[in-house]
Amino acid sequence: MNMAHMEFSSGGAPSSGGGELYASRVKIYPKEAHGRFRTIKWIVMAVTLGIYYLLPWLRWDRGPYVPDQAVLVDLPARRFYFFFLEIWPQEFYFITGLLVLAALALFLVTSIAGRVWCGYTCPQTVWTDLMIAVERFWQGDRNARLRLDKTPWAFESLWRKGITHLTWLLIAIATGGAWVFYFADAPTLAKQLVTFNAPMIAYLFIGLFTLTTYVLGGLAREQVCNYMCPWPRIQGAMFDRDSLLISYRTWRGEPHGPHKAGETWEGRGDCIDCRQCVAVCPAGIDIRDGAQHECIQCALCIDACDEIMDKVGRPRGLIAYDTIRNLDAGVEEGTPLRLFRSRVLFYAGAIALVGSIMLVALLIRPVLEVNVLHDRNPLYVNLSDGGVRNGYEVKLLNKQYVPRAFKIGVDGLQGAKVQIIGHEGGVVPVPPDSMQAVKLYVTLDKEGVGALTGQATPFKLVVTDIADGTQTEHDATFQGPPKGGTAK
Repeated sequence: MNMAHMEFSSGGAPSSGGGELYASRVKIYPKEAHGRFRTIKWIVMAVTLGIYYLLPWLRWDRGPYVPDQAVLVDLPARRFYFFFLEIWPQEFYFITGLLVLAALALFLVTSIAGRVWCGYTCPQTVWTDLMIAVERFWQGDRNARLRLDKTPWAFESLWRKGITHLTWLLIAIATGGAWVFYFADAPTLAKQLVTFNAPMIAYLFIGLFTLTTYVLGGLAREQVCNYMCPWPRIQGAMFDRDSLLISYRTWRGEPHGPHKAGETWEGRGDCIDCRQCVAVCPAGIDIRDGAQHECIQCALCIDACDEIMDKVGRPRGLIAYDTIRNLDAGVEEGTPLRLFRSRVLFYAGAIALVGSIMLVALLIRPVLEVNVLHDRNPLYVNLSDGGVRNGYEVKLLNKQYVPRAFKIGVDGLQGAKVQIIGHEGGVVPVPPDSMQAVKLYVTLDKEGVGALTGQATPFKLVVTDIADGTQTEHDATFQGPPKGGTAK
C-alpha cells in the first residue's frame, strides 16, 4: 500500500483514495465476536497474562544460599535464574541462543500460518484485547459506545468513561509492578513498594511501564501495529503461495449484496454485505479488500462471518484460513496444504541445529570454571638461591549451590612448589554460586630452572575438589630467564 496516498475510511482503516500524506485517526469501535477463534483468543489472553503476572511469585528451591524465585534477573549479583538454569554474564550465549530460537520459531510459524503471533500472542494484541474488553464492560458493545461518544457530556458518559480509564490505569500499574518483580525478590519488593521503602528505580520503571501500557494498549491500540511495529512490513517476505492466511473467498462471495429471506441465491455470491467482518475487526479494515498490512490475522472476522452464514443458511467458510494457491484455483477444497516446503524445512532445520547446539552446551556445562591470569610485571622473579618464581591470579567460579573447597596443584613442571597467599594450608574455600580469587606463586628451584627448555614453558594448573576428587585443568605458562640471559 502506498503510504503517501492513504486516507482513513469511516471504519478507521486506511484506504487508497485521495492524496493526503497524513490523516487524523478515526476511532474504531470493535464489536464483540463469538466463536471458536474468539474463544481461543480468550484462552491465550488468560494464559499469557497469568504467566506474566504470576511467574515472579513462583518459587524454585535451589538451596539455602541462593534465591528461591523461579525466574529472576539478579542484576547486583549478575545472574539470571530460570527454574533449574542459571546463566552467568560469561554465559550470555545461552540468552543469544534463546533469542535466535524465538526468532526462527516466529519465522517458521509465519511461513506456515501468517501473523499468528500478531493475532494471538503479541503483548500489544493481548493488552489491547484486555483494554477493549474493559471498555466494553463499562460502556457496552459497539453501538452503545458509538451512542455514548455522540451524546453531549453528561453524568452517565463521565462516570462510564472515567471508570474505564481508571480500570485501564490500574491494569497498567499492575503491568509495571509485575515487571519490576522479575528483578528482585517479589514478596520482599512488594512489601517495600506498599511501605514506600523500595528503591527509587523500582518506582521509576513502574511509572514508565504504567504510562506505556496505558497509552499503547488503551489509547493508541491499532496505531502501534500500523505505524510503530516493523513486523507487518517484514512478515510479507515470509509468505508464499502455500501460507495459510485469513482470506475472503472472492470466488464464492461475489457478486455481493443484501439478501432477503426467500430470495434465490442464483446468480449472486454468499456475501450479503452485512459488514459484520468490519464491525468486529480491531483494526477496522474490510477483509474483502484483500491482503492489508493492518490485518493482524486475529480471525475474528471468520467468527463474525460464520455466524451470519448460519443465520442465512449458507455454508461456513466464506472468510477462512486459506492459501493463495487455493484462492487462485477458486475452489474450497483445492490443493492439499503443502507443509513440507523449502522455507519451512529451512526454518525447522535451523531450529533443530541451534537447539541441539544449546542442548549440548548445557549438558557439558562445567560446574567449576577456572581462570588464570599471569602477572605481567614482573613476568618472573629470580630468587637468591638460583630459583625462579612466577605469580598468578586464579579465579575459581563455583556454579553449584553448596560451598566447596579446592586444592591447587601443578602438572608439567617437575619440582614446582605452589604457595597460595592467604591459604597456607593449601585449601581454597569457595562460597556457593560465587567466585573466589586467590594470589598464587609457582616456584622452581635451581635444578628445575636448569631443566627448562625455553623462556616460556607450558604447564597445567590442576584444581581438585576435595569433596569428590574431580579435577579441572587450566593451561598456563611458566616464564624464566632466556638461556644465557641476564637475571631479572
